[in-house]
Amino acid sequence: MSTFPPVNAAIIARYEQPGPRYTSYPTVPEWSRSFGAADYADKLSEAAREGALSPLSLYFHLPFCRHMCAFCGCNVVVTRDSTKADEYLSHLEGELALVAGHLGTRRSVSQLHLGGGTPTFLNEDQLARLWKAIQRHFSVKNDAELAVEANPVVTRSHQLKLLRSFGFNRLSMGVQDFDPEVQQAIERNQSFELTAGMVADARRIGFRGINLDLIYGLPLQTQAKWERTLRRMLEIRPERIAVYSFAHVPELKPHQKRLPTEQLPSGEAKLSLFRSAYNAFVGAGYQAIGMDHFALADDELAIAQNARTLWRNFQGYTVKRATDVIAFGISGISDVQGAYAQNLRPLPQYYRAVSGARFATVRGVLLSDDDLRRRSVITDLMCNFWVDLGPDGLNYFHPELGQLRRLEEEGLLTLRGSEIALTSLGRVFVRNVAMVFDPYLRRAKDAPKPFSMTV
Repeated sequence: MSTFPPVNAAIIARYEQPGPRYTSYPTVPEWSRSFGAADYADKLSEAAREGALSPLSLYFHLPFCRHMCAFCGCNVVVTRDSTKADEYLSHLEGELALVAGHLGTRRSVSQLHLGGGTPTFLNEDQLARLWKAIQRHFSVKNDAELAVEANPVVTRSHQLKLLRSFGFNRLSMGVQDFDPEVQQAIERNQSFELTAGMVADARRIGFRGINLDLIYGLPLQTQAKWERTLRRMLEIRPERIAVYSFAHVPELKPHQKRLPTEQLPSGEAKLSLFRSAYNAFVGAGYQAIGMDHFALADDELAIAQNARTLWRNFQGYTVKRATDVIAFGISGISDVQGAYAQNLRPLPQYYRAVSGARFATVRGVLLSDDDLRRRSVITDLMCNFWVDLGPDGLNYFHPELGQLRRLEEEGLLTLRGSEIALTSLGRVFVRNVAMVFDPYLRRAKDAPKPFSMTV
């Protein structure tokens, strides 16, 4: 769609509800602590049977931050002591060896992501130590996508140069909002000049596909302030922009209680912020990607979406469809051979498990055939705004047809045989459409939903 569709108050009232972002299906609340280290080990051994030529995706959670921003939804460890990372790296090395021991000859990597936290909390020696440990156990392909998240406030140019020398080629930075009052409210002070300077540095040394994050729905955001932020973002013109809806979940993230919640925009006021971002970026030559990303028309994400081959995992939208994603570090989530497995979050417990040569798995889930089929449908909807349910799809998903036809009448989608195509309005409420295919939500309809609002 070239412009944001009209959305009236009645539509917002109908669809504003708690709902998953579907970074996984089944979603995390459905996972079980009965899935443990032995189950994860079995799945890694299954992954080994894919053979040496089947590439992997690796994720490393580097949780350290010097400060906890009040809006943050990540799993972080707040410290200013850089030596804390040394102990963590020792255990990451142990986990790498443990995983590699189960993978046999399958060590090829097509995608690698350093997330956090703040990965650039690590100094150059620590970053080099991590890279050597990775190389010790895995072989990174020449055309691999190597991405790192960075906070311009703590990142230095020489760190980026070092990462680039290792082969890192993608960079993502959080901005959230350039307005000083909003930054003060969310406790994240980061000037436009600092951000623009780091993007310029990154481009100069060869990073491509640079992504900047914005968040709408933060305290004190107004239309006028937000439009200034959008204009400044277009001055930088990164190849990719993420515009996330603020996930206000203080029951899960108690530090969010520090926010002035009475000044959080919601409903029409919140959606109007996304509308402004959409129109500004699409009008400037970006293509809307999935539910909350924008990419320049010649970016590989835009090309993949046009070909309906865009994919999504816990690290975001991607064109690299590695069959297995293996995560390292606290709270890391692996997606291996039809199972999700999540590591422990507290550092002491993670350290005890790895020191004892045990996987630090705290919970997970084995996906049934039905789960796998529904995950495929939801992923296509979230990535490509289209899905073909297959030759028997109308029979298989017969219980969902009534809801789908109602959404068609309300203008969110069109049904053509077994194909579902989202309209411009349906793309705005793609999470609501995906929820139709999630029977876990129906089974738990009276239980509290630990999800952010879909608007």
